[in-house]
Amino acid sequence: MDAQKLKHKRQVRRSNRVRSKIQGTAARPRLSVFRSSKHIYAQLIDDLNGVTLAAASTGGKKAGGKYGGNVEAAKGVGKALAEAAKAKGITQAAFDRGHYRYHGRVKALADAAREGGLQF
Repeated sequence: MDAQKLKHKRQVRRSNRVRSKIQGTAARPRLSVFRSSKHIYAQLIDDLNGVTLAAASTGGKKAGGKYGGNVEAAKGVGKALAEAAKAKGITQAAFDRGHYRYHGRVKALADAAREGGLQF
């Protein structure tokens, strides 16, 4: 097995380990984070109904074309997601970091969401 397939297998195993302990509901959705080299994406997901309740990212038309591969951009996404959640009446969430370690951009997004009013 080549190195890329092995790396992907380990990532999936880590994601499943994190996700097995977290389930999103309408009252307490799952805050899922995806991080690429250029952008960061976050969304609040109700797993029981399979619906995305709110989302924010640095990619797309709403972001304004700014670079999203740094901590400052992640803070902006966290604040935007917290505002979108407040508008929908969501105050609590379950943080799902996926296979990413809780530091850097992922930690900055979580801290900004907490400052914006989300609890997890």
